[in-house]
Amino acid sequence: MATHPQPEVWFLTGSQPLYGEDTLRQVAEQSRQIAALLDDSPDIPARVVWKPVLTTSADILKVCRDAAGQGAVGVIAWMHTFSPAKMWISGLDALRTPLLHLHTQANVLLPWADIDMDFMNLNQAAHGDREFGYIQTRLGVARKTVAGHVSDPRVAQRVGAWTRAAIGWSAMRSLRLARFGDNMRDVAVTEGDKVEAELRFGVSVNTYGVNDLVKAVDEVADAQIDDLVKEYDDTFRVVAELRPGGERHESLRYAARQEIGLRTFLEAGGFRAFTSNFEDLGGLRQLPGIAVQRLMADGYGFGGEGDWKTSVLVHTLKAMSVGTTGGTSFMEDYTYDLTPGEELILGAHMLEVCPTIAAGVPNVEIHPLGIGGREDPVRLVFDAEPGPAVVLGLADMGERFRLVANEVDVVPPPQPLPRLPVARAVWRPRPSMPTSAESWITAGAPHHTVLSQAVGTEELHDLAEMARTELVVIDADTEPRRFADELRWNQAYYRLARGF
Repeated sequence: MATHPQPEVWFLTGSQPLYGEDTLRQVAEQSRQIAALLDDSPDIPARVVWKPVLTTSADILKVCRDAAGQGAVGVIAWMHTFSPAKMWISGLDALRTPLLHLHTQANVLLPWADIDMDFMNLNQAAHGDREFGYIQTRLGVARKTVAGHVSDPRVAQRVGAWTRAAIGWSAMRSLRLARFGDNMRDVAVTEGDKVEAELRFGVSVNTYGVNDLVKAVDEVADAQIDDLVKEYDDTFRVVAELRPGGERHESLRYAARQEIGLRTFLEAGGFRAFTSNFEDLGGLRQLPGIAVQRLMADGYGFGGEGDWKTSVLVHTLKAMSVGTTGGTSFMEDYTYDLTPGEELILGAHMLEVCPTIAAGVPNVEIHPLGIGGREDPVRLVFDAEPGPAVVLGLADMGERFRLVANEVDVVPPPQPLPRLPVARAVWRPRPSMPTSAESWITAGAPHHTVLSQAVGTEELHDLAEMARTELVVIDADTEPRRFADELRWNQAYYRLARGF
């Protein structure tokens, strides 16, 4: 996977010139200390860059404009003293990066016996941040508010969740996605408004002929294939028939050729996400399996059957999960175990499940696909690692997009699956399978999803706020009637919010 510079979050401190130079020097020193504590936190996956204390509307406007132009993924703002909020109007109006309002103060404990008016003049965040909160609400600024001292691990974790969302939002805003062929015929939920997607999310979605990809695949050199086949053998458990000298080794070589060709095409075009469609394979001999799986493991977004919306989500959540444990994969709800009280969902896809969610080392196998009419494809086969996860889908509701998330618990398959030669995950949805399924279907959520054990619902809430996009969550507290009411309220809100 390509390496990228560590993202930056700018730390802005508000004050005013009224207090004089001595007090402002103390403000600057204390704000540097707060920024340093955040920068040192392992929960925050970005550099926290301190900026000089802001005391005029001109300085505020400049730094808010510079944040986006100089590549900051977001800004954290703290009113150390009292910063009259009219100074912030132009800056907040010009701000084009996500905003976190940190409601904190320099000290944890109050020195009760020593408090005098000098102390009170210096430590005014309790009402300075309320002034700042008013102007944000008055202007309708999307932001996250976190209250507490930065030495509290809960504060750092919440700032970290927002930072991950900001990184994902930045990745989405600059994402280029290549669709190889169109959507699967007659399928509704994989369709969507690509113009609205670029306006709302910033992602550019365009179609390329499958045979453009075939050309890149055909041009791969044998020496490159030799090296990748060896890498497969070093990384995975390759079945005997695919190993050198095996009767189907040529199929593995062709799968490696596909991976190299795909990488070459995507890298040359600056694409970080793509789709394929088994109904439109052009001159490809196999539906790409292991190639897609390994590209996802390296951070690329993917959606099957032309599902570009899910491909966008896969890449976005992978960008958000950098440095975490747990994987993220394209997924599909396939079938159920409906044992009363013990219901489970078996998720899989034809081939394309990311090995970052694997429990143990995957096998490299080859089996008939039974769909698509091409040669048997090579794929990685494994079970998913048990643990808490979230399943996320994106649906085009006609007038807007809707994100739907379900908190789940991935579990080991209750029995072996010797005749199912695909990568798969088994999970127990919260609060229960019936409530989860009823709510998911009521929301019109898609059957293609992203399964992530690296990103949680707080990050998703933050991302939805940045995108000003509806998010509904199915969790342990969900009740179908209240959930349906929430959808109705949301529909009214988003229609009104669009204006006339």
